[in-house]
Amino acid sequence: MTTLTPVLTKNWDTQGSFTLDGYGGDYAAARKAVGMDPDAIIQAVKDSGLRGRGGAGFPTGMKWGFIPQNDGKPHYLVVNADESEPGTCKDIPLMMANPHSLVEGVIITAYAIRANYAFIYIRGEVLHVIRRVMAAVREAYDKGFIGSGIFGSGYDLEVVVHTGAGAYICGEETALLDSLEGYRGQPRLKPPFPAIAGLYAAPTVINNVESIASVPSIVANGADWFAGMGTEKSKGFGIFSLSGHVTRPGQYEAPLGITLREVLDMAGGVRAGHQLKFWTPGGSSTPIFTAEHLDVPLDFEAVGAAGSMLGTRALQIFDETTCVVRAVLRWTEFYAHESCGKCTPCREGTFWLKQVLKRMEAGQGTEDDIATITDIGDNILGKSFCAFGDGAVSPIHSSVKYFRDEYLKHFEIGGCPFDPAKSTVWGVA
Repeated sequence: MTTLTPVLTKNWDTQGSFTLDGYGGDYAAARKAVGMDPDAIIQAVKDSGLRGRGGAGFPTGMKWGFIPQNDGKPHYLVVNADESEPGTCKDIPLMMANPHSLVEGVIITAYAIRANYAFIYIRGEVLHVIRRVMAAVREAYDKGFIGSGIFGSGYDLEVVVHTGAGAYICGEETALLDSLEGYRGQPRLKPPFPAIAGLYAAPTVINNVESIASVPSIVANGADWFAGMGTEKSKGFGIFSLSGHVTRPGQYEAPLGITLREVLDMAGGVRAGHQLKFWTPGGSSTPIFTAEHLDVPLDFEAVGAAGSMLGTRALQIFDETTCVVRAVLRWTEFYAHESCGKCTPCREGTFWLKQVLKRMEAGQGTEDDIATITDIGDNILGKSFCAFGDGAVSPIHSSVKYFRDEYLKHFEIGGCPFDPAKSTVWGVA
């Protein structure tokens, strides 16, 4: 497979792609949708096989179908645009270059779940993205695509762009809801799930930016068109974010099931004169892979069977000049800093992982420290309040699995073998 499938990224390189005219002008898919039965839209998304593009991969249409109907309560749509995990960088460029695909997807999704209010929650630091999405929403309001009686129908929709305050935990859907309601962003106990008691205790659908932005193309082209791409259980296309030690980093939109080897071939390979050492298939919160996994199909099932998670398809590439202990330390410092502190395993565990890893990276530890960090990880994995803790320990367990000798080398030479002063010991150029 060497062919890209540009749908969301089709017009990214054209001038004014972020404007309504650059997008196409008339929101044809949304016009079509408001003339359909809402349940028919939900069924079409189910038939398409679209799964959440935010990391978990839960079937999107099924999530919509959980919303109770005729319950007398308001329904809400919340778009999770709080992208902030190290290495994950697909939603921000999508909102920068093609915000109207998101806005049109919001209209269709809100109509399908019978919601009259939709919220787009964007990470506060990306001010340029916030301004661009706000401009797109304003354009849609000016054209009558959002507001009262849109497209001449009896359907009303209000869309609010809300900015967060820079907390990684708000990428967790229930913490995002608390933040949106004005509280400190911390995850909620589930059940009840957001589909039953979400925003303001009302039925709520929470979807990732790319998930929502994919909906207009499904409505316009049909469920079979979308399902015709990808693999049997992981259908459709997705944006693969390639970064790190690669010749041409960037966003590569391709069918799910493509391999890293194929993406690297299109990107010119690992940077000249170097070779692949390790990589992440789904961002820093997924277990790392090595060169032996180059041909693993990048879909939810195959990546899971190989011991990791597809996550957000953030393909971070590291060559042989990278110290894996240092990389894991940097990720762990991020997770220790961003822990919301609600539960003890994550709050205390990430703090002590950072302390021990810092000592290990400096060559001041012992082999017993390897057992210490894996034991701490075991006490976090599956025991923290939300998935944050699981993600924090993923690179630790997997790095020890594949690079235990590199950890030991730090202790043997009393420092990092990738330090230029010690590189002759380890043989690093």
